[in-house]
Amino acid sequence: MKRLLNLGNEYIKESDWKDLALIKLCLCSMGIIIGMHIAPKYKKRAAAMSMVIFAATYIPLMAKFFKIAMHGRK
Repeated sequence: MKRLLNLGNEYIKESDWKDLALIKLCLCSMGIIIGMHIAPKYKKRAAAMSMVIFAATYIPLMAKFFKIAMHGRK
């Protein structure tokens, strides 16, 4: 597992914003495909969980982005 994590870190170091954007688009598309196959009775629950996960991940990412934008990378 440690080797896999190190490989992921190395991939990120050698990637630029375009590579990361492609990864995000790929994951978004996969999420949409999975969401289309959720049974109707579970769609509201899945949407609520998705909103919570989105907020829990987006807020720290944007906080880091704005910190870098305002003060430079540290």
